[in-house]
Amino acid sequence: MNQPRTDSPTTEATPPDIVRAAYMELVVTDLAAAREFYVDILGLVVTEEDETAIYLRTLEEFIHHNLVLRVGDEPAVAALAFRVRSPQDLDRAEDYYRDLGCDVRRSAEGFVRGIGAAVRVQDPLGFPYEFFYETEHVARLAWNYERYGAGALVRLDHFNQVYPDVVAGAAYLEDLGFKRTEDIRDDDGITYAAWFARKHTVHDTALTGGDGPRMHHIAFSTHEKHNILYICDKLGALRRSDCIERGPGRHGVSNAFYLYLRDPDGHRVEIYTQDYYTGDPDNPVVTWDVHDNQRRDWWGNPVVPSWYTEASTVLDLDGDPVPLQQRQEAKEMDVTIGADGFSYTRKGETDHGFKLGNQV
Repeated sequence: MNQPRTDSPTTEATPPDIVRAAYMELVVTDLAAAREFYVDILGLVVTEEDETAIYLRTLEEFIHHNLVLRVGDEPAVAALAFRVRSPQDLDRAEDYYRDLGCDVRRSAEGFVRGIGAAVRVQDPLGFPYEFFYETEHVARLAWNYERYGAGALVRLDHFNQVYPDVVAGAAYLEDLGFKRTEDIRDDDGITYAAWFARKHTVHDTALTGGDGPRMHHIAFSTHEKHNILYICDKLGALRRSDCIERGPGRHGVSNAFYLYLRDPDGHRVEIYTQDYYTGDPDNPVVTWDVHDNQRRDWWGNPVVPSWYTEASTVLDLDGDPVPLQQRQEAKEMDVTIGADGFSYTRKGETDHGFKLGNQV
């Protein structure tokens, strides 16, 4: 059942042609502790660093970075950055968001090292989005197997955003050119979460229904699930298993194998592998029943409450925290935590709790 589209800003301007999620800029309070977590433990590659920032990338990446760690007073997210298809798409991004009435900033030199001309906006949902085309190329280490550890992170896969009105947020992202691949709903038509792609995987970003805008997590891919199991073993050997928030496990949504970690500032990081191809134009949307306890974990394991309630603050373009809006509709946590009697693993003989079809 589809919900009516919530009123949201519209424009006749052409949106930028987004290629993929490219990097996130995180504010951390202890740069040394963040470096230990992301470099020494998770194995991200240092492109460059100084006393205020570290620029990191995955092993198969050729652009300057996938993650910027910048020191600050409070943990937060300063930018969710997407690469666009051409320099002309910066003009389109600027026009598009100005027509929506958003705060828009453009820099000919870029806002961080390694990135050329870029546009940053505080989008209609309140998130700090960046769009860029020009970037420094660095060595792609795909063939440097001597650099690979057993838990090698090979690509940035996606972001996940928390926002109270998933229907309005989904309408905005679909207007921006994202394709919905999966969502979670109930019989009353309430949408609890939705997944959106530009590259041909399950998602480049997602919306989780909750108080927001906040950043739920950034996700990096491994090649195989045994890489994720190694990361768990490594954290245990280092007596750092308290970094593990949830998993390892298999998602129903996305079908991916997953592990959720918390960095020293509480930012959530997902390690992710083995989702599926979504590139055909008639790729069917998968809709899950919110009461199906296999949607979040295919093995039916419960989700820890912090996964639903905690997320990272996002900043506006002046570096100030964006105020939270409260979720008015039911939250997924409302039907999950303490409500096992309303959930199921098997529903009939053939109903697996999800439906296929272009239900956007």
